Amino acid sequence: MFALLKRFLIGRPLKSTELGEQKLNKTKALAILSSDALSSVAYGPEQILLVLITISAAAFWYSIPIAIGVLILLAALILSYRQIIYAYPQGGGAYVVSKENLGKFPGLIAGGSLLVDYILTVAVSVSAGTDAITSAFPSLHAYTVIIAVAFVILITILNLRGVTESASILAYPVYLFVLALFILIGVGIYNTLTGKVSPELHSPIGTPVAGISLFLLLRAFASGSSALTGVEAISNAIPNFKDPAPKNAAKTLMSMGALLALLFSGIVFLAYYYGISPQADVTVVSQIAEQTFGRNFMYYFIQGTTALILILAANTGYSAFPLLAVNLAKDKYIPRMFTVRGDRLGYSNGIIILGLLSILLIIVFKGQTEHLIPLYAVGVFIPFTLSQTGMIVKWLREKPKGWITKLIINTTGALISFIVAIMFFLTKFTQVWSVLIFLPLIVLLFHRIKKHYEAIADQLRLASSMPDVPIEGNVIILPVAGITHVVENSLKYAKSLSPHQIIAVYVPFEREDEAAFEEKWTKWQPDVRLVTLYSPYRSIIQPLSKFIDTVERKASESNYRVTVVIPQFIPKKSWHNFLHNQSSLLIRAHLLYRKNVIISTVPFHLKK
Repeated sequence: MFALLKRFLIGRPLKSTELGEQKLNKTKALAILSSDALSSVAYGPEQILLVLITISAAAFWYSIPIAIGVLILLAALILSYRQIIYAYPQGGGAYVVSKENLGKFPGLIAGGSLLVDYILTVAVSVSAGTDAITSAFPSLHAYTVIIAVAFVILITILNLRGVTESASILAYPVYLFVLALFILIGVGIYNTLTGKVSPELHSPIGTPVAGISLFLLLRAFASGSSALTGVEAISNAIPNFKDPAPKNAAKTLMSMGALLALLFSGIVFLAYYYGISPQADVTVVSQIAEQTFGRNFMYYFIQGTTALILILAANTGYSAFPLLAVNLAKDKYIPRMFTVRGDRLGYSNGIIILGLLSILLIIVFKGQTEHLIPLYAVGVFIPFTLSQTGMIVKWLREKPKGWITKLIINTTGALISFIVAIMFFLTKFTQVWSVLIFLPLIVLLFHRIKKHYEAIADQLRLASSMPDVPIEGNVIILPVAGITHVVENSLKYAKSLSPHQIIAVYVPFEREDEAAFEEKWTKWQPDVRLVTLYSPYRSIIQPLSKFIDTVERKASESNYRVTVVIPQFIPKKSWHNFLHNQSSLLIRAHLLYRKNVIISTVPFHLKK
């Protein structure tokens, strides 16, 4: 049943030789890897207004110079990550750049930040998309968490089906969103130029505002910079591109930067000119669309595509998280299971873990986007700063042709990213303080995992010194619960291993059962020694484990090993297992960590 469901949801398994067919062209890659960055225009401008409204609506004109500052940072980041793509074509982005140029510890900070950031990407994107839906249909507000979780499950399944298949499905909504916003911005600008929008709705640029300060403007700039989350995803996912991968990735990055700049500028301008104020239950884009078109088809088209891209922006996390996890796993900082490709040639373990952790975040934060965005943004700007700094060190060390220009680009990006990260900590400390706790814990976890893998490798290596203890023979312990074909089958197997060193063990709960079973066993197998362990407290595990420990101590003196042969019958139908075999499972689990004790399960298959 499970196999049939898996095939239905995920599709047929793909051969390893079909991996080349799972690469992305530039058109699909732009939709899949840029969806996070492009979707952030739906909430980035709103974050600026949320800060400025604390002074007054008259301060909204400051959103224009703040937006220009965000675009300068965007340009620096795009140019910098373009250099990273060519310098590190194997992918890995900020983690690889930081590790190779700044050292292991900064690399782990960048890697840990990005792992958490991609989890937040999914949670924020889906929560924001759900907000767009509930803005259009207020009656759904009570079901925000349920809707968000359902979307995460759907996107997880799509990604488990493979990169190209998910890209083929998810590309259309992204381009529809871009088209919808260009129509909205175009019509909105036309209305402003033709005088259909009253100039009285906004305060003129340069209007003096009481209470404004540089600190507040920097805070608004930092909040608006949340629109740049996802810019680094392409540099992490270079292996997903068709050849020549670096060239295609660089072109896709430049296209994304141009689209993001145009959409972000347009939304900020219209929000300012329309005099839009942020509201709790209605997004800024929703208000702009309603003022531009009214509540007609175009309004619902814009809201629908906005909701879709916000939800599908989560796919950026699904594209980048598994590849970053592969790089960390290859360096032995996270479990090796993240390097394993699934049936559809995607890194399915990374996809599933990402989905589960995102659902957990959505439930904990109750799908409230505004509580997630600061944590999300600060998690991005830490690796932004580290990657830019790493590239500065690289250019200073290598001094390739044109390195001064490259150095200036990276220095600009590093300084602005650092300022933004600091502003988040200073202005939103109550929302981002947890970064100072979980990031060191993640780095510590990375080190513990690495140390574990190194210790394991050292012990398993044939060159390592191990005491050479010969094994002279076997003592077989056979736990029995009755005289049946299952026991008979296991006894035959035990005799094939060591016919003269078999001890059958029976654990009765009543004295009468003990005597009766001993009599039956003597008649059935007089040549096989039987030990009965009366258990007045009705425990099988405790007396059995004590007996095995006693036998093991005596056997080790003669260089013998103890093998516990566990009889187990296998029902014809898999669901029948829930009705049987609990005792054998408990015995195996309990004995698994016993040194010098070997566990062997002998199956007996039932026919009906």
